[in-house]
Amino acid sequence: MFIRPIHVAKNGKPHAYWALVESYCTQRGPRQRTVAYLEQVDKQGRLGLPQAATGAGRCYQRHLFDDVEPQWVQVDLRRVRVERCLDFGGAWLAVQLLERSGLWSVLKELLPEGREDISWALMAMVLVIARFCDPSSELYIAEHFYKRTALCDLLGVPAEKIDDDRLYRALDRLLPHKAALETHLKQRLGQLFDLEYDLLLYDVTSTYPFDFAQSL
Repeated sequence: MFIRPIHVAKNGKPHAYWALVESYCTQRGPRQRTVAYLEQVDKQGRLGLPQAATGAGRCYQRHLFDDVEPQWVQVDLRRVRVERCLDFGGAWLAVQLLERSGLWSVLKELLPEGREDISWALMAMVLVIARFCDPSSELYIAEHFYKRTALCDLLGVPAEKIDDDRLYRALDRLLPHKAALETHLKQRLGQLFDLEYDLLLYDVTSTYPFDFAQSL
């Protein structure tokens, strides 16, 4: 499917318009046919191009808009502005990994909701995601990291609710469950990657890798 210019002369003056042309194959070789003359369609059709004609029973290339009815509008780029430009990919991936690892469910079980404004399980999620995306201090998380990411939308916690005091208190809440969290992550790692090992070593001081010693 492509656009072809057509040049004609009317009243001694040259005119040009465009046609939407489709290529298809037949027993005698490739052929082309005009699907629509763009000057003969309405404004919406000229902007979006008409849907390609059906070709049942013939070998033809894929249509531009299979099973889609596009709607097109004109946009004045001079009036477009960017708002809330936030880092999304890393935060989204971290949330997906935490859900796949089952850590989110374990945190909600170990830290049930109480009378606090923001649940401790959610605050623990913020700490883990920050460690995953941009390892830094709790103060940096509160003043810089969280505000520039899309976590406020992904977790539903406004940026103004994240402060270093609440993050430090979340660490205090996590500490009594350290052994339970380690046990869960060890078991889940073996399930996800079909690993058998006796000892799991992990380092959270610099590079934050997971390493394991497989049993012989």
